[in-house]
Amino acid sequence: MLIQKPMGDDLAAARQILAVCRARRLVAAVNFQLRFSPNVLAVRSLMAEGALGSIVDVEVRLVAEQPWHLWTFLREAPRLEILYHSIHYLDTIRWLIGEPAGAYCRVAAHPALPEYRDTRSTIILDYGDAIRCSLMLNHTHRQTDGHRASHMKIEGTCGAAMLTLGVSLDYPGGPGDRLEIAQDRGPWTDVPLRGSWFTEAFEGPMSNLQRFVDGEDDSLISTVDDAIRTMAVVEACYASSAGGGTPIPPTEA
Repeated sequence: MLIQKPMGDDLAAARQILAVCRARRLVAAVNFQLRFSPNVLAVRSLMAEGALGSIVDVEVRLVAEQPWHLWTFLREAPRLEILYHSIHYLDTIRWLIGEPAGAYCRVAAHPALPEYRDTRSTIILDYGDAIRCSLMLNHTHRQTDGHRASHMKIEGTCGAAMLTLGVSLDYPGGPGDRLEIAQDRGPWTDVPLRGSWFTEAFEGPMSNLQRFVDGEDDSLISTVDDAIRTMAVVEACYASSAGGGTPIPPTEA
């Protein structure tokens, strides 16, 4: 079975889903299809080949207007932006560079959208002092497209990659995705892609599940046992936001 993301409303629900899948011996995966986006697949291959060197910096930046009204069930949902959108970025980052040790986060609502909770967020994933990993996500940018952004930048010790995720720039009919790479201080060059996150990436989890069941694929990607780790990162983000930042100390002793 292929389960649409998220894997429940929170980590507690994800644990229940995992328990049911194990008890019934279900072959189950979660539809984290950004892993299968053509530019993400290409970057993962480049990283496996060592083309970027050791990864030192990962940055996601989104400045766009998300039409939340298209999904009426999201109104009054206690968790929104991270659980239903940026969970994809968190999952893909895990897939590319491994498990973070922790998360720092602040979610924010918008006064023009009183029916919706967190429509914006800032996230830092803790990978120690070797990798800086940040996500800046603003779904309420209402200006013209001159300064909209939807990208993931991955930097290594000998190269860098810039992934553009076009669908978010003008959902759902945004421009196609793009992948640019640069190595050893050289120029940026485009990598040819077959399609984009929307809709070609959706082939990935569906095909992988069917091929795994049929014995054609050796491994099932984004199993429920793996997906629950992404849900744990999401839970850490909301817990961090609820806990607040470090208070500013007094200036007087």
